[in-house]
Amino acid sequence: MPSVKLSFGDVLSESFGYFFANIRLFFDIVTIPWILSLVIRLIGSQMPRESLIPVLVEKLIDIVPLVMFMVAWQRVVLLGPQRLDRQPGLGWSARETSFLVHLIKIGGVTFVLLGAFILAMGEIDPAALTGGAPPDPETAAKQTLLAPLASAFIVSALVALRVSFGLAATSVDERGSPALSWTLSRGNGWVIVGALFLISFLGTMVTAAAVLILLGATRGVLGADFAAYVVTWTFALLVSYAGNGVLATAQAIIFRQLTGWREGVPLSAPAERG
Repeated sequence: MPSVKLSFGDVLSESFGYFFANIRLFFDIVTIPWILSLVIRLIGSQMPRESLIPVLVEKLIDIVPLVMFMVAWQRVVLLGPQRLDRQPGLGWSARETSFLVHLIKIGGVTFVLLGAFILAMGEIDPAALTGGAPPDPETAAKQTLLAPLASAFIVSALVALRVSFGLAATSVDERGSPALSWTLSRGNGWVIVGALFLISFLGTMVTAAAVLILLGATRGVLGADFAAYVVTWTFALLVSYAGNGVLATAQAIIFRQLTGWREGVPLSAPAERG
């Protein structure tokens, strides 16, 4: 039996409660990463969009400001606002590098599977879907990979969610790992996955709604697609960062509850703690 039993409701209430109680601090921390993400998005919007590959590349680059924000916010949750070394976005240290490496270990496979799925899906011939032409054998062979790729993506995403709370260890300079996070989460796996998935899902839905509503409204007022795009994504990215702020809060709370972590005491495996 696990030494700690997480409560789904408590994780959610504490995560949202902490975030909204510190909303002014969120604006202080998010400002520069938010601007960097907006610049990346605006540059990306000028690139050719014949396929979804540029979107994946854009997301990959956008991880840099997101990591800066996540590290800073999790340090606030675990150590307090007085322990921020600098304004997030003004520099990159070994701490951010360790966090990024840990993030790649957790989500790298999921991202690769997503890219492979998009590549395979991008080969779909609309004429073949309507029965207007026989499918190309090579294209049909690629499309047979869609189902196993989708299944593998879902499984890897669930595993990534379960162990993602270990990122909080890296943000406070501990040597966390996906394997250790998996061990620590035994008996609480579905609570962790459910809570983090719900937060991620809500954040995605609210961001998507913000894009759709604002883009329609600003196009009607501004009449220019680029101006409407800038206004829309300025607000939508802030909403997205808020969702990631709640997610980072939940990860830090789960990490602290499962490990009993406190500053100055090295993180150890359950067997080592007896």
